[in-house]
Parts: sequence; C-alpha cells; structure tokens
Amino acid sequence: MKIGVLLSGCGVYDGAEIQEAVFTLLAIEELGAQAVCIGIDQNQHHVINHLKGEEMQESRNMLIEAARIARGNIADISTISPSDIDALVIPGGFGSAKNFTNWAFEGPNGTILPEVKLLIVNLMNVGKPIAALCVSPVVVAKALEGVTFSTTMTIGSTEAKSEYTISDFQSGLESLGIKTVNKNNSEIAVDEKNKLVTAPCYMLETSLTTLRKNIYDAVKAAVELINK
Repeated sequence: MKIGVLLSGCGVYDGAEIQEAVFTLLAIEELGAQAVCIGIDQNQHHVINHLKGEEMQESRNMLIEAARIARGNIADISTISPSDIDALVIPGGFGSAKNFTNWAFEGPNGTILPEVKLLIVNLMNVGKPIAALCVSPVVVAKALEGVTFSTTMTIGSTEAKSEYTISDFQSGLESLGIKTVNKNNSEIAVDEKNKLVTAPCYMLETSLTTLRKNIYDAVKAAVELINK
C-alpha cells in the first residue's frame, strides 16, 4: 500500500508544517504502508525567517525544500498519477495557503496550482481517499471548485482555542460549497461518501502528543477507506 504525502516546502510559515509532515510519515509506517513524498518543482511564494517572522529577500524551490523532510526521496508531482498511490495526505503549513493556493492573500476567491487541482480531482474521481490536515482543506476546496462533489470537512472548531479565526475559514469553505463541522484537536471528520478525511491539527492550540494522535487517526481513517 502506497500513500502519497504532498509537501508544499519545508517550514510552517512558508511551506509544509514539519511536525505535521513527520508525524504523517510516522503514521504511514506504523500502519504498514509506504509513504511516497510528492513535491512541486516551482518556487514558493516567499521565504520567511522562522526565527524573526520576517520575509527574506531570497527564493526557494518547493521540491528542493520538501526534499529536506523526505531525506531526498521525493517525486515531482508531474510524474505521479492516481495509479501510483492508494491515498493522499496533505499536511498543513502556510504553504497550502501560499504555494498550493493563494488563499492567504485572496481567500476563497483565489487560485490553485493546476497540477495540484488535477491530482486531487483525479484521485477523487477514481475513489481514492484524501486526508487534508490543518489548513489543507482549503486546498481540497479550491480543487473541487466547479466540480460536482458535495463534501464535508473540518478546519477546527469555533469553540476551541486557536490563533486563527476559525469562523472566517469556515465561511470561506462554505462559500465554495463545502459543509463544515466543528471538531476539536482530538477529533477528525470523515466524509465516507467522498473518502475525504480532515483533521484540525495546528489550526487549534495543541500539544505534540495530541497532534501526533490526531494525525495518526486521520491517516488510519484514510487507510480504512481505501478498500471501502
């Protein structure tokens, strides 16, 4: 069993959230599957100094940066087709809202990279599960814009502590036709009809142990959907 892990770079503020990505890889191995890391050979939107939170005057490539997490074992998205993997996991991090889409700047009216949209839509068309972690439901929502899927996802809970305005994300998703549900950081949402799993992860205040279990539960749910 092979599970794709779509990485938007390396680092929470400008790429893939590293802890979420590593816990995803760990969960995949614990469940007896093989991870297939996937990146995109394009520059990320910008580079953030993670110590100071300031933009840096340089450019970095998403594929090269994501290879840091994958220890160099990563495939370009252009070489991946739905037949190569049994499911896909998209860790969070600002790269989902800055690199895969420009949701961070344009909200639900923004755009998505065509190759990301194509992979997600093709996977759903053939009934292969997708798990979107943290902010990555916005990627799935933009991919499904204009496509006839009626889906349910979570991006956290308005009743839990968060440094983000969860209600704004929910409104944005709902404007694209997504039904949203409140889930705390120990819960996941499973849309069995569309084989779509979502988990709040770092959208809410959480600990490493809770984060790890949240991701494990999401990946396990995706694996269980493979043969349904």
